[in-house]
Amino acid sequence: MDRYAVIGQPIAHSKSPSIHAHFARQTGQVLEYTALAVPADRLAEELQRLHALGLRGLNVTLPHKQAVAAQCESISERARQAGAVNTLQRTESGWSGDNTDGVGFAADLKRLGIALRARRVLVLGAGGAARGILEPILAASPALVAVSNRNPWKPEALAESFKPLGEVLPRTHVALKGDRFDVIVNATSAGHSGQMPLMPSGLLAPGGDCYDLSYGPAHAPFAAWAVRQNAARIEDGLGMLVGQAASAFEIWRGVEPAWEAVIVALRRELQVGTDTDLVAAVHAPVHRSHVELPPQD
Repeated sequence: MDRYAVIGQPIAHSKSPSIHAHFARQTGQVLEYTALAVPADRLAEELQRLHALGLRGLNVTLPHKQAVAAQCESISERARQAGAVNTLQRTESGWSGDNTDGVGFAADLKRLGIALRARRVLVLGAGGAARGILEPILAASPALVAVSNRNPWKPEALAESFKPLGEVLPRTHVALKGDRFDVIVNATSAGHSGQMPLMPSGLLAPGGDCYDLSYGPAHAPFAAWAVRQNAARIEDGLGMLVGQAASAFEIWRGVEPAWEAVIVALRRELQVGTDTDLVAAVHAPVHRSHVELPPQD
């Protein structure tokens, strides 16, 4: 049986095994897919071990998306531009890397009806997750794209590397004071620690949209912040997760799964056993009139 896995740290929250189980049943594929915790200091060793064990492909999540690129025999052009890899395919002697995050992100925005054209877009975070979505953001012809981080070095390096595709304005979070954006995308991992970066108030323009690459409990801090900014819509990244997984599945298996039904199934799974209204609420456009989120200091 062909074997696949998602690697990261932490990894217990990952829905990737469930997603690929849905895809396999839907397309009549026989495979095994597991989640594996891989510490950063053991990444190279674990990639070699998993290759020796015969795994056919890997998904890559935090914190390895940038580091794993250096471990690949070859990477796709979109992964090279992003400087990050989230999908590995087995070769005879190693791994070939690709990045399907941008595909999943763009497809989910289209599904949700969130337009970027002629709008001012802010991306929070300048790591591998942000790099993976910048290409489709710039391709959508926004009025402006800014990327902010706690320190200036990462956004500046990111802006330089994306110059061939368009202008990216590097910012620190503090330097955003006085700016306004129509769309704010959270590409930080802070939510996994129950945190939200400290941001200036008034960043979101009236009628603005907020989109989080995280989902489930990790989405809660950003969602609470977005409610306080009077966001017209608040969306989590479950659709993007499923979309990028569908693209990876097609790379591995040569068949494209339908993923709308998988999103619905995952929503149900996320709602089971939850003690908050957040997970049940964020799958639809979230308006302050019909969801209350816990306060955050």
